[in-house]
Amino acid sequence: MKQFKTGLVVGKFSPLHLGHELLIQRAVDACDTTFIISYSLPELPGCEAGKREQWLRARFPGAVVLVVDKDVPHNDDDALIHRRFCASLCVDVLDTTVEAVFTSEDYGDGFALELGRCFTERTGRPHTVRHVNVDQARSAVPVSGTMARSDPHAHRRFLSDVVYASFVDRVCILGGESSGKTTLAAVLAERLDTAWVPEYGRELWVAQDGVLNYEDMARIGRTQLQREAAARLQAKRFLFCDTSPLTTLFYSREMFGRADPALEAMADAPYERFFLCAPDFDFIQDGTRRDVDFRQQQHRWYLDELSRRKLPYVLLTGSLEQRITDAVAQLG
Repeated sequence: MKQFKTGLVVGKFSPLHLGHELLIQRAVDACDTTFIISYSLPELPGCEAGKREQWLRARFPGAVVLVVDKDVPHNDDDALIHRRFCASLCVDVLDTTVEAVFTSEDYGDGFALELGRCFTERTGRPHTVRHVNVDQARSAVPVSGTMARSDPHAHRRFLSDVVYASFVDRVCILGGESSGKTTLAAVLAERLDTAWVPEYGRELWVAQDGVLNYEDMARIGRTQLQREAAARLQAKRFLFCDTSPLTTLFYSREMFGRADPALEAMADAPYERFFLCAPDFDFIQDGTRRDVDFRQQQHRWYLDELSRRKLPYVLLTGSLEQRITDAVAQLG
């Protein structure tokens, strides 16, 4: 038997850090049903509503999560406006009242009192809301949203993996055959102590004895993105991706003259940075590649496609060491 039937936690959660998670977990442990409300006006950089909802649902799948991004009070509005807004969300959107509100703030008692008043007024029945104060001194988890937001990488220890992953930049490395992109991805990951994602299409090509079917194209794009999502949870600051579904789109059109609509959509997958490897290495035939002319064709296609999609990129030229130096400089 838990202490309360229903409990409420409200916050910007920008970002959701381990202090927030301690607070929410206390509510989950004490309540049969925990309601989590999140809103922020303005939205804070890197912590948009969609991300906050993803974080909260991933970390607290048993809670009822409501992330609101329209018609919300400004962060600087009077506390009474926010309290009444939250009470209205409970009654009108969540169709509930709550027995307890959990905070780590000194305003918690007043918040609970106003919730009780609003619930009584809206339902016509006397309603009292308890305030449960959790680690107001921040001694258990010494972090604030402002601190975590100022430099998520420096404060990674206060963020769960799923939250920190949202601040990892995906670096897409493109290039024609024998342009050094795989070597570059691996070396950059080693130099910067992070993860990289090899090209799944090549792996499948080898596994199938050099034969790829039209149906394999969407599978390649989908698996590539799945592996990037998994690797992002282990990465530090950057995740280096040896190719993207954009490359698979090129091969699908080149080999079959068409592309699955699902692959077309996957080719729009967002990356924070693009590096394009120039075809100025000596072409090395390893038994799996076409020829120099095909490499040039690929390079021209990337140039046209990146331009058409209005995707900013950095062209890397010269020796491997020069490319590494230039890439690291671009990454800051």
